[in-house]
Amino acid sequence: VQLQASGGGLVQAGGSLRLSCTASGNIFSINDMHWYRQAPGKQRELVAGIGRGGLTEYADSVKGRFTISRGNAKNSVYLQMTSLKPEDTAVYYCNIRGYYLDYETPRPLDAWGQGTQVTVSS
Repeated sequence: VQLQASGGGLVQAGGSLRLSCTASGNIFSINDMHWYRQAPGKQRELVAGIGRGGLTEYADSVKGRFTISRGNAKNSVYLQMTSLKPEDTAVYYCNIRGYYLDYETPRPLDAWGQGTQVTVSS
């Protein structure tokens, strides 16, 4: 299973970006999809998550500014980021949890994308 993330870049404070992440491979089912971020010198933190039924969760620092959503094909996840702040600068990683097919046997899946850099200038 591979995850391909895109959409990062350099933006001024107050601007917007939309991150995308698409999973491919022998996916049996996807339960939860997440976006994490890691700033220099800091631990990786959960930014937002979305469950199979559409239930969402957000870090307090991004509530009201970021929106996570799943694609129609259900193997894609997006993060719409608005009112960006310099403290949002980080490498953003997508993560999916569910099951993949090992031949015909479903096995637990916990996969990560390669990370996409988001830089917000003041």
